[in-house]
Amino acid sequence: MPTVLLTDTTRWASSARFAIGLAEAGFDVSGVCLRRGHPLRKTRVVKRIFTYSAIRPLHSLINAIETTSPDLIIPCDDRAVAHLHDLHRHAKGLAASGSRIASVVERSLGSPQSYATVSARHEFLMVARNEGLRVPDMAAVRTIDDFDSWQRNHAFPWVLKADGTFGGRGVRIVTSLEQARLAFAELNGEFSLARGIKRLVGYRDPFWVGPWWHNVRPSVLVQAHIQGYPANCAAVCWKGKVLGEISVDVMTTSGSTGPATVVNVIDNREIAVAAERVASRLELSGLFGLDFVIDATSGAAYLIEINPRCTPVCHLQLGKGRDLAGALWAQLSGVACRDEPPVTGNPRIAYFPGAWLDRNRHLASSFQDVPWGEPDLVEELLHPWPKRTILGRVLNYLSSGSRSDEAENDCTLSESAENRQNRRPGDANNAELARSGWDSRRLGSAGDPAGTGSPAAGAPGGTTNR
Repeated sequence: MPTVLLTDTTRWASSARFAIGLAEAGFDVSGVCLRRGHPLRKTRVVKRIFTYSAIRPLHSLINAIETTSPDLIIPCDDRAVAHLHDLHRHAKGLAASGSRIASVVERSLGSPQSYATVSARHEFLMVARNEGLRVPDMAAVRTIDDFDSWQRNHAFPWVLKADGTFGGRGVRIVTSLEQARLAFAELNGEFSLARGIKRLVGYRDPFWVGPWWHNVRPSVLVQAHIQGYPANCAAVCWKGKVLGEISVDVMTTSGSTGPATVVNVIDNREIAVAAERVASRLELSGLFGLDFVIDATSGAAYLIEINPRCTPVCHLQLGKGRDLAGALWAQLSGVACRDEPPVTGNPRIAYFPGAWLDRNRHLASSFQDVPWGEPDLVEELLHPWPKRTILGRVLNYLSSGSRSDEAENDCTLSESAENRQNRRPGDANNAELARSGWDSRRLGSAGDPAGTGSPAAGAPGGTTNR
C-alpha cells in the first residue's frame, strides 16, 4: 500500500478532504499539522499525526519522514511548500538520512530547479509567457516610483500581489495611484510584528511570526486587470506529465479576492494545455493548481498564478481523467486506475464549509460537497477551533459585516460565469439543506435523517467518499 504524508501549516479544510480521498483511493495516510484545532485530527482515515512546530518546522518534517518513510509528501499550503524547499536545500547536511529525504522531496515535488520559480509570481509568469501561455501584462514593483512608468501604459484598475502570501490575503485591487501606493506599503508590511501577533493571538496561527523574525520583505507584482471572471484547475502529474486534471469556473468566492465557494466543472482546452505545458516545462510531480481570469469578451484564459500544492477541488472523484487521488495511486502502485462513476453528475459544486458559512444562494442547485462519513470533521469545519475562543469570536464578529458585503458583491461579479452554464435544479434534499440555516446540529434532520453521518436515501452524490 503506497504511503503519503500530508503537511499543513494552516487549518484549511482541503488537507482533511484530500486525506479522505487518498484513503479511499488506497493510500496509507499520515499528516503533519498544528497541535490544536486541525481538521486532520478530526478524520478517521489519518493513521499517524505529527505536530508541526512553527519554531522548528524542518525538525517536524524530518521526524515525520523518518518515522513513516512516505512514498510521497503532499504539501497543503504555501508555507508547507516553502518548508519542503528549505528541507531539500538543507538535506545534504543531515548525514545518512539526508539523501533519502532529498530524494522523497524531489519525487514529491519534481525538479529542484523549479522550486524558486513556483515560489515567485513574477518569475513563474515570465516562464509561462515564454511557453506561449497567455498572461496579463505585469511588472515587478520595487519602489513606489515604479508605478509612474507602469501608469503611462496601463489604465486602472490594477492588481497588486505579494509573494509569500496565500488565500487572497496578499492581493489588492486598486483604482488610483494613491491607492496603489497605500497598497504597496501594506503589502510590504504584510509580515510585520503587529500582524504576526494578531494572527497568533486572534487566529492561533503561530507560523505568521516567523517571516517577521527573519525580516522577510515580500516581492510585489503589479498586473493589468482583466475584465472577466475567475477560473482554476487542479492537476496531478509525474515527472512533468499530467495524469489527471479538473477545471472549474468560479461562481462565487469568499470575499473579493478569497477562495472559491461554488464552482462549475468545465472542459476548457486552453486551461488543460496550460497545465500540460507548465508541468512539462518545470518538470513537476505531485499536485498543483493554476488560477486564471476568463476574458468576458473573448473567452480567452489568462493565467495569473500557480499554487504548487493540493487545492480545494483535488479530493473530488469526478470520473475518468478527473480522479486525481486515483491517478496518483495508480502511478505509485503500478495498478491501473479503477474506473468508478463520478460522485455526482451535477457540474455545479458547493465547497464545504465555505458555501454554507456564506449562506450561498447557489446551494440548492449545487452538489453538496459534505464529508457525511466524518461527523466530527463536519462539526470542526463548521465551528473551527480558533473562532471558538473569546478573542476569535470578537475578531470574527468585527469582520463579518465586511465579508458579507464582499460575498454579495462577488455573486454579481461572477454572474458572467453563471450565465455560461446550464442551470440544474436542486433535489429535495439539497433544497432542505439550503433552508436548514446551516446549523450543524440540524445536519441530521436535513441530509442525514438517521443522524449517522450518511447522506439521505436517494440523495444524488451525497458523499464524496468512494
